[in-house]
Amino acid sequence: MDKNIKASFDNSAGNSGERPDSVTDQSIVLVGLMGVGKTTVGRRLAKQLGLGFVDADEEIEQAAGLTVEEIFDRFGEDYFRDGERRVIARLIEGKRQVIATGGGAFMNEETRALILQKAVAIWLDADIDTLVKRVSRRNTRPLLKSGDPATILADLAAKRNPVYATAHIHIMGNDSPHEITVDKIIKALQR
Repeated sequence: MDKNIKASFDNSAGNSGERPDSVTDQSIVLVGLMGVGKTTVGRRLAKQLGLGFVDADEEIEQAAGLTVEEIFDRFGEDYFRDGERRVIARLIEGKRQVIATGGGAFMNEETRALILQKAVAIWLDADIDTLVKRVSRRNTRPLLKSGDPATILADLAAKRNPVYATAHIHIMGNDSPHEITVDKIIKALQR
């Protein structure tokens, strides 16, 4: 199935890069707000496509020997984003795979340009209520420690969604099972 996947991306999706004719040799990069399911969906998507999966945050933690939260606390967000950009560039230059990124990765201009040029960017989206429910299950989100998660996520969505909209594909997941989101992605890749 993998070799037959072709893409004809809709210009109205906001793609700011050139539209690839085929995605058979490009990594698939999942972007979107925290809690949208990039890691869970990414693992299942990779399995369906017969590809490897990597979580950029896990790669950063391995490289730094620290958790994302510890990096934020010790060195700040700018330091983290710089390391994140380098890790994502390395992952995209490697073998074809599905890559889950942190919520802020696509906001970095260099990282975004690299993803749009050399990979298929998929914006996973969900409403704020769904995101709040999901992020409340874990207390490891540095950006949510400073206040009400619903307010913080709504503010992040207002700032980030216009940038996420430049991804090649937009998939709305909301509170549906992750398998449904994976099916939507595969159908979008086949168009």
